[in-house]
Amino acid sequence: MATERLILRRFRASDAGRLSEYRSDPGVARYQSWDAPFPADKAEVAVRNFAAGSPDRPGWFQYAIEHTAERVLIGDVAVRLHDNLKQAEIGFTLATAYQKRGFAAEAVSAVLDRLFRLQGLHRVMGECDARNTASAALMERLGFIREGLLRQQTFIKGEWTDDLLFGILAPEWLARESVGPL
Repeated sequence: MATERLILRRFRASDAGRLSEYRSDPGVARYQSWDAPFPADKAEVAVRNFAAGSPDRPGWFQYAIEHTAERVLIGDVAVRLHDNLKQAEIGFTLATAYQKRGFAAEAVSAVLDRLFRLQGLHRVMGECDARNTASAALMERLGFIREGLLRQQTFIKGEWTDDLLFGILAPEWLARESVGPL
């Protein structure tokens, strides 16, 4: 799948080094389930697992975000399709050098468009650490509604964290006039 500046594709074995690099950035890993550094051997296993998934089957699928002009992996968008094939959870990660330039909005918009327009999903939800204001703001810009706060929901990296819950329904997404960069 392509956007104005990005290609969203299946992961390839050659992506392991770059995945290890951006996931090893403490700023990128701060609100994620993995720890930095993210070793090369772990990245190789992750890439193999990502490549084996299917965006059309229940479970997790990870889209690689490739910068078209630079031909470099800059992040990923994860989708967990529910067993009913009508709901999904979404998450996203972007290398620090590519943040605050509209790439995450562009990539997530393309994935949402696929989920709602091509796969016919009814609902997509997102969850983030309440301290991750950039992720929360991105979901809100994309039309997600904040649906809740789970107090001390997750024990991660030695501390309890609050989680924010967001959701967007098909009619809300389909009513949007533009799905380009925000």
